[in-house]
Amino acid sequence: MLTELLLEPEENGLRFLRAGATRYRCAIGKGGVSPGKREGDGATPVAVMALRRLWWRRDRIAHVHCALPMSEITPDLGWCDDPGHASYNRPVPLPFAASHEKMCRDDGLYDLVVELGWNDAPPKPGHGSAIFMHIARENYGPTEGCIALARDDLMALLSRVDANTLLTVRG
Repeated sequence: MLTELLLEPEENGLRFLRAGATRYRCAIGKGGVSPGKREGDGATPVAVMALRRLWWRRDRIAHVHCALPMSEITPDLGWCDDPGHASYNRPVPLPFAASHEKMCRDDGLYDLVVELGWNDAPPKPGHGSAIFMHIARENYGPTEGCIALARDDLMALLSRVDANTLLTVRG
Protein backbone atom coordinates (compact mmCIF):
# COMPACT_ATOMS: atom_id res chain seq x y z
CA MET A 1 0.00 0.00 0.00
CA LEU A 2 1.06 3.56 -0.63
CA THR A 3 2.17 5.57 2.38
CA GLU A 4 2.04 9.00 0.70
CA LEU A 5 0.25 10.86 -2.06
CA LEU A 6 1.76 14.18 -3.07
CA LEU A 7 0.04 17.03 -4.90
CA GLU A 8 2.80 18.26 -7.21
CA PRO A 9 3.35 21.93 -8.06
CA GLU A 10 1.60 23.26 -11.15
CA GLU A 11 3.30 22.22 -14.39
CA ASN A 12 2.38 24.09 -17.60
CA GLY A 13 -1.03 24.92 -16.16
CA LEU A 14 -1.72 21.30 -15.12
CA ARG A 15 -1.80 19.60 -11.73
CA PHE A 16 -0.75 16.04 -10.92
CA LEU A 17 -1.07 13.81 -7.89
CA ARG A 18 1.96 11.56 -7.39
CA ALA A 19 1.30 8.08 -6.04
CA GLY A 20 4.63 6.28 -5.89
CA ALA A 21 5.97 6.17 -9.46
CA THR A 22 2.53 6.97 -10.94
CA ARG A 23 1.25 10.46 -11.68
CA TYR A 24 -2.47 11.14 -12.04
CA ARG A 25 -3.75 14.35 -13.60
CA CYS A 26 -6.02 16.15 -11.16
CA ALA A 27 -7.97 19.32 -10.51
CA ILE A 28 -7.77 21.43 -7.36
CA GLY A 29 -9.75 24.29 -5.87
CA LYS A 30 -10.52 27.38 -7.93
CA GLY A 31 -8.71 29.37 -5.21
CA GLY A 32 -5.45 27.43 -5.72
CA VAL A 33 -3.72 26.10 -2.60
CA SER A 34 -3.77 28.00 0.67
CA PRO A 35 -2.13 27.59 4.07
CA GLY A 36 -4.98 29.69 5.54
CA LYS A 37 -8.00 27.73 4.28
CA ARG A 38 -11.35 29.38 5.11
CA GLU A 39 -14.92 28.29 4.44
CA GLY A 40 -16.04 29.33 0.95
CA ASP A 41 -12.63 30.50 -0.36
CA GLY A 42 -12.46 27.73 -2.98
CA ALA A 43 -8.91 26.84 -1.96
CA THR A 44 -7.34 23.45 -1.44
CA PRO A 45 -5.70 23.47 2.00
CA VAL A 46 -1.93 23.19 2.41
CA ALA A 47 -1.75 20.25 4.80
CA VAL A 48 -0.92 16.63 5.38
CA MET A 49 -4.26 14.83 5.43
CA ALA A 50 -5.23 11.27 6.28
CA LEU A 51 -7.59 9.35 4.03
CA ARG A 52 -10.48 8.79 6.46
CA ARG A 53 -13.17 6.92 4.52
CA LEU A 54 -14.46 6.12 1.04
CA TRP A 55 -18.04 7.16 0.39
CA TRP A 56 -19.51 5.67 -2.82
CA ARG A 57 -22.67 5.33 -4.87
CA ARG A 58 -23.48 1.63 -4.90
CA ASP A 59 -26.30 2.33 -7.37
CA ARG A 60 -23.67 3.53 -9.91
CA ILE A 61 -20.57 1.52 -8.95
CA ALA A 62 -21.27 -2.05 -7.87
CA HIS A 63 -17.82 -2.88 -6.51
CA VAL A 64 -14.81 -0.87 -5.37
CA HIS A 65 -11.53 -2.51 -4.37
CA CYS A 66 -10.37 -0.35 -1.47
CA ALA A 67 -8.85 -0.96 1.97
CA LEU A 68 -10.29 2.25 3.46
CA PRO A 69 -13.40 2.08 5.63
CA MET A 70 -16.36 2.41 3.25
CA SER A 71 -19.84 3.90 3.51
CA GLU A 72 -22.58 4.15 0.95
CA ILE A 73 -23.85 7.48 -0.36
CA THR A 74 -27.64 7.45 -0.26
CA PRO A 75 -30.21 10.11 -1.23
CA ASP A 76 -30.61 11.11 2.43
CA LEU A 77 -26.91 11.93 3.00
CA GLY A 78 -25.63 15.49 3.28
CA TRP A 79 -22.48 17.21 4.58
CA CYS A 80 -22.85 20.23 6.88
CA ASP A 81 -20.95 23.33 5.70
CA ASP A 82 -22.53 25.78 8.18
CA PRO A 83 -19.71 27.03 10.48
CA GLY A 84 -22.26 27.95 13.15
CA HIS A 85 -23.82 24.49 13.39
CA ALA A 86 -22.73 21.77 15.84
CA SER A 87 -22.48 19.29 12.91
CA TYR A 88 -20.09 21.50 10.91
CA ASN A 89 -17.86 19.46 8.59
CA ARG A 90 -19.71 16.23 9.38
CA PRO A 91 -22.09 13.97 7.46
CA VAL A 92 -25.72 14.74 8.25
CA PRO A 93 -29.08 13.14 7.43
CA LEU A 94 -31.31 14.94 4.93
CA PRO A 95 -33.49 16.88 5.14
CA PHE A 96 -31.24 19.18 7.16
CA ALA A 97 -32.15 22.77 8.03
CA ALA A 98 -28.62 24.27 8.15
CA SER A 99 -26.42 24.85 5.09
CA HIS A 100 -25.13 21.60 3.60
CA GLU A 101 -23.95 19.80 0.48
CA LYS A 102 -26.06 17.05 -1.03
CA MET A 103 -23.79 14.00 -1.38
CA CYS A 104 -26.03 12.12 -3.83
CA ARG A 105 -25.31 14.27 -6.89
CA ASP A 106 -26.70 13.87 -10.40
CA ASP A 107 -23.45 14.86 -12.15
CA GLY A 108 -21.44 11.81 -10.99
CA LEU A 109 -18.64 13.83 -9.35
CA TYR A 110 -19.45 12.28 -5.97
CA ASP A 111 -19.90 8.68 -7.15
CA LEU A 112 -16.56 8.10 -5.35
CA VAL A 113 -15.59 10.42 -2.49
CA VAL A 114 -12.56 10.03 -0.25
CA GLU A 115 -13.14 11.91 2.98
CA LEU A 116 -9.89 13.68 3.80
CA GLY A 117 -8.69 14.50 7.29
CA TRP A 118 -9.11 18.26 7.03
CA ASN A 119 -10.50 20.32 9.92
CA ASP A 120 -12.13 17.34 11.53
CA ALA A 121 -10.35 16.62 14.82
CA PRO A 122 -12.30 18.59 16.00
CA PRO A 123 -13.73 20.93 13.35
CA LYS A 124 -12.94 24.62 13.87
CA PRO A 125 -15.78 26.85 12.66
CA GLY A 126 -14.93 28.62 9.40
CA HIS A 127 -11.72 26.68 8.64
CA GLY A 128 -13.25 24.76 5.73
CA SER A 129 -15.50 21.78 5.27
CA ALA A 130 -16.16 18.96 2.81
CA ILE A 131 -12.56 18.70 1.59
CA PHE A 132 -12.62 15.50 -0.43
CA MET A 133 -10.87 13.62 -3.20
CA HIS A 134 -13.52 12.85 -5.81
CA ILE A 135 -14.19 12.38 -9.53
CA ALA A 136 -13.10 15.23 -11.80
CA ARG A 137 -15.15 16.99 -14.42
CA GLU A 138 -14.32 15.86 -17.94
CA ASN A 139 -12.30 19.05 -18.54
CA TYR A 140 -10.63 18.95 -15.09
CA GLY A 141 -12.40 22.16 -14.17
CA PRO A 142 -11.62 23.55 -10.71
CA THR A 143 -13.29 22.31 -7.55
CA GLU A 144 -14.50 24.19 -4.47
CA GLY A 145 -11.34 23.10 -2.61
CA CYS A 146 -11.22 19.37 -3.23
CA ILE A 147 -8.77 17.30 -5.29
CA ALA A 148 -10.43 15.57 -8.25
CA LEU A 149 -9.19 12.80 -10.55
CA ALA A 150 -10.64 11.02 -13.58
CA ARG A 151 -12.95 8.21 -12.50
CA ASP A 152 -10.68 5.41 -13.80
CA ASP A 153 -7.63 7.01 -12.17
CA LEU A 154 -9.43 7.35 -8.84
CA MET A 155 -10.57 3.71 -9.04
CA ALA A 156 -6.96 2.63 -9.69
CA LEU A 157 -5.66 4.80 -6.85
CA LEU A 158 -8.22 3.44 -4.40
CA SER A 159 -6.81 -0.07 -4.85
CA ARG A 160 -3.40 1.22 -3.68
CA VAL A 161 -4.29 3.17 -0.52
CA ASP A 162 -5.39 2.41 3.02
CA ALA A 163 -6.01 4.26 6.29
CA ASN A 164 -2.23 4.75 6.74
CA THR A 165 -1.85 6.66 3.47
CA LEU A 166 -1.29 10.42 3.83
CA LEU A 167 -2.03 13.10 1.23
CA THR A 168 0.43 16.01 1.25
CA VAL A 169 -0.43 19.40 -0.25
CA ARG A 170 2.40 21.95 -0.15
CA GLY A 171 2.17 25.68 -0.70
